[in-house]
Amino acid sequence: MSHGDIIVTLDADLQNDPADIPQLLSKLEEGYDLVNGWRFDRKDPFINRRLPSIIANKIISFTTNVKLNDYGCTLKALKKDVIKNMRLYGEMHRFIPAIASGMGVSIAEVKVNHRARRFGDSKYGISRTIRVVLDLITVKFLLSYATRPIQIFGLMGFISGTIGFGTALYLTIQRQIYSIPMANRPLLLLAILLIFMGLQFISLGLIAELQARTYHESQNKQIYSIRKIFKTDHNNSE
Repeated sequence: MSHGDIIVTLDADLQNDPADIPQLLSKLEEGYDLVNGWRFDRKDPFINRRLPSIIANKIISFTTNVKLNDYGCTLKALKKDVIKNMRLYGEMHRFIPAIASGMGVSIAEVKVNHRARRFGDSKYGISRTIRVVLDLITVKFLLSYATRPIQIFGLMGFISGTIGFGTALYLTIQRQIYSIPMANRPLLLLAILLIFMGLQFISLGLIAELQARTYHESQNKQIYSIRKIFKTDHNNSE
């Protein structure tokens, strides 16, 4: 476990250049909280390495609104205050900048060197893009709706229920005014399904709200981050 004021992460396959660490630290001194490396001249095959990375970076940047060119670069420099309250599970390490953005930190990106692989085989490829998308859904939910899940589930339920109710109303008008039979019509079953799906989504949102409140209140966990507390001397204040 590191106890320094600044944490620097580096890959284990010798493709990142440790000589780039000083420029990351220099960027931190400009007032940034996290500096991410950008393998501008990447020495990897295009089809199975760089192409999936480009796709993943575009998707992550668009979804999280944290615009970076290289989320997969392991070379990063972070201030201790950023990482000490961050909990990473599974493969969430690739989303460190996006997760950190939810804490209100300032993020920068600098170009770094990249070396061709000399040892071992890469475990990343096109198949990893699907996993990135699945993990990204989790990150997006945690960043945007972790403290207000009813807003996403309730919206989905409202849309589903409204479409179902509108469809059922349309069929009822056809039956009552134009004497068009409703039996054996797939549209009727679809309307009923949409209405019940709407109720289920709203119920799921309410249950998620209870869980979110229980999670934060039971652990006395704040929904915001405090960087620094300024103390004033009330005895000397006028």
